[in-house]
Amino acid sequence: MFGPMPTSFFLTSGSGEASMELNAFDAALLDAGVGDTNLIKMSSILPPGAKEIERIVLRKGSFVPLAYGDRASSMPGIQISAAVAVGIPADPLEAGLIMEFSHEGSPDSCERIARSMVEEGMEVIRKRKLREIKSISATLKVSRVGAVFAAVVLCP
Repeated sequence: MFGPMPTSFFLTSGSGEASMELNAFDAALLDAGVGDTNLIKMSSILPPGAKEIERIVLRKGSFVPLAYGDRASSMPGIQISAAVAVGIPADPLEAGLIMEFSHEGSPDSCERIARSMVEEGMEVIRKRKLREIKSISATLKVSRVGAVFAAVVLCP
């Protein structure tokens, strides 16, 4: 194991526009409050017993583990959305599950699909009862080049 086991998490999302997709993605990260950090994209497991906290200000330059969904587009007029959902197990000694999804379409359907993926991953595949599912999404109607981002950020 590298570093301390995360004990808390928060959900965040953002959107942004710029002249290029990578710049739009950077703007979405800034909007979500993670733009001045080094993101460590992880697979989608919530550590046992992790508790949800309010979004915190992250130290600039810090290494931040997170699971995220994103989408970028340069097609003016389309709606893009990204969502994450986290399944909290009924048994606090079990690991939870995070699922990400993005598409061209509404944030409601995007979030609904991410939540459905959590239900299947926990209850069907892992055979674990869910206590609850938390989710967040971001959406944007593209004007020039846009990006959306939704994440579950893990904290020590």
